[in-house]
Amino acid sequence: MKERFLELKLNERKAQMAYRQLKQVNGMVDFCSNDYLGLSRGGQLLPDLHLAHGSTGSRLLSGNSLAAEELETEIARFHEAEAALIFNSGYDANLGLLSAVPQKGDHIFYDQLSHASIRDGIRLSFAQSFSFRHNDLQDLEKKLQLVGGGEKFIVTEAVFSMDGDFSPLAEISDLCDRYNAHLIVDEAHSIGVIGDRGEGLAQSINVHQKCFARIYTYGKAAGAHGAAVVGSQQLHDYLVNFSRPFIFTTALPPIALYAIRQAYTQFPVMVEPRSHLRQMISVFQAAELGYEKLASKTPIQGIVVPGNAEVKALAAKLQASNLDVRPILYPSVPRGSERLRIVLHTFNQPGEMEQLLYCLR
Repeated sequence: MKERFLELKLNERKAQMAYRQLKQVNGMVDFCSNDYLGLSRGGQLLPDLHLAHGSTGSRLLSGNSLAAEELETEIARFHEAEAALIFNSGYDANLGLLSAVPQKGDHIFYDQLSHASIRDGIRLSFAQSFSFRHNDLQDLEKKLQLVGGGEKFIVTEAVFSMDGDFSPLAEISDLCDRYNAHLIVDEAHSIGVIGDRGEGLAQSINVHQKCFARIYTYGKAAGAHGAAVVGSQQLHDYLVNFSRPFIFTTALPPIALYAIRQAYTQFPVMVEPRSHLRQMISVFQAAELGYEKLASKTPIQGIVVPGNAEVKALAAKLQASNLDVRPILYPSVPRGSERLRIVLHTFNQPGEMEQLLYCLR
């Protein structure tokens, strides 16, 4: 059989209880999606509009527009930066930034729990890379001391997608000052949720002006699609010229740009929903469940259930109770730290939370 080599790899994944399959939600209570503020529901971002669903080409050919450039100006203003450049997804943004900017002779230091898009961008770079232990400032500094010439880049997530914890950005920023390094922060899971206006972690603790680049993703709390790299005008111009995932792809269509714009109008006024979300997080963290809980002050809550088979079985029981909770398996997380990734939302009702806690007990 011509595709025997594919079958062997798939069978290996099945033997590890790590085989991935697409599933439909079918009306279950959502404790799974990254739609933290519920903006993708109920047409809040996209009322009955007659906007084009295609953009006809890349931004450098026929796909650029006044709407795209105005939105980038608004994004930069909201995040108190010189410029912003829109990418088609957070994955593309990380890939496009990290593959294009660091050069041969440069050095990249990244948190070991960084998202796959960060790792893949680093793989495509010609720079030498080092991972440091999760949120471990001493390990990071020790590795910074190992290298000499070239530019240094420190890459981290503001809120980590699997553990839901914060990066110590202020302390990392201090290390950047001491070792003349450039700070890159992926704000995918903090935008809309963290800060008085939903501006994200770096701005909320006033380290944003020290960042070389920030990546804001719109497929999570923004309830839309796409992403933006925010930084200097020079960085913007560099990416337009050298970032392959930007240059060689069809631009986002006008309807997607409109959704992002609407999300930015919603973020500052969603004070009460963010307060409700914090209350739900406190209730979940205070509950006695009989499982190890990851300490998290964000909507991403983790219940550690070691073993792919074990965590899949527990997820199946919750899904049988109409609760959409998904297992996170090895190799997506380190072996022994398999977990249920439970995501809390502004639209989850108290009764739904009670049902979830009851089933977990």
